[in-house]
Amino acid sequence: MHYVKVKGILSSKNGMNLYRGCLHGCIYCDSRSKCYCMNHDFEDIEVKENAIELLENTLKRKRKKCMIAIGSMSDPYIPLENNIQHVRKALFLAYQYGFGFTLITKSNRVLRDLDILKKINQKSKVVVQMTLTTYDELLCKKIEPNVSTTRERFEVLKILHEANIPTIVWLSPILPFINDTKENLQGILNYCIEAKVKGIICFGMGVTLRKGNREYFYQQLDRLFPNLKDKYIQTYRNSYVLNSPNNKELMYLFHQTCKQNGIWHDNEQIFQYLNTFEEKKSKQFEQLSIFD
Repeated sequence: MHYVKVKGILSSKNGMNLYRGCLHGCIYCDSRSKCYCMNHDFEDIEVKENAIELLENTLKRKRKKCMIAIGSMSDPYIPLENNIQHVRKALFLAYQYGFGFTLITKSNRVLRDLDILKKINQKSKVVVQMTLTTYDELLCKKIEPNVSTTRERFEVLKILHEANIPTIVWLSPILPFINDTKENLQGILNYCIEAKVKGIICFGMGVTLRKGNREYFYQQLDRLFPNLKDKYIQTYRNSYVLNSPNNKELMYLFHQTCKQNGIWHDNEQIFQYLNTFEEKKSKQFEQLSIFD
């Protein structure tokens, strides 16, 4: 872990990453790609030490309320968040200044901040997005070794629904020859149905690889799934998008199941929802401390 001071925190689309790098160890992570110009080891987490100060100054100056988003590049609930509490402080600022908030995570640590999430959702809108890739728990522990298992994430989704917090699932990636089966997909969809998720984002049944994450992914295949790397190379060569041979069949199952159960499955509709700020007419809001 190391600290840096940055000049800005919010992107032009009001997204941010409070950390750079991750310790969750997912074998397919796109954030390892060289195009992101990370000049340190991926596991050496970069902490933006002045992020909260910059965020508060930015929110104070904003004339129009909006949704603030975190987690597109690095999971916000990595272990060191327990002590640094950048995410909790950012959520508190969103609540304090009346902004909406959405985040993407694989970790049940998000439940630590359930109190603030509920408060934001009473005042504007909060949406928790959670990635699900692998129904089988043993396989999940192999390809996503240092984070909550799929079953644990499912339990989080249920708790969030009970708290009236809307949830979106990212069904991504689906790894060819590893978890691209009807059984895996149906298991994940059953979790989504039971947890009453609002929508599922899916760009296809496959994975993307490019310089940086491709090399790491193939190293992990050699370690975890001997001889599978050769099959990948023979099948996909140097392609960026690696669609499963079962893509058509699985996408049909995905769309039909979502349609039958009233789950949003149009990516454009979901992204529009995530980006749309909602201000709720409400009673007087109570004071909230980040340390409550």
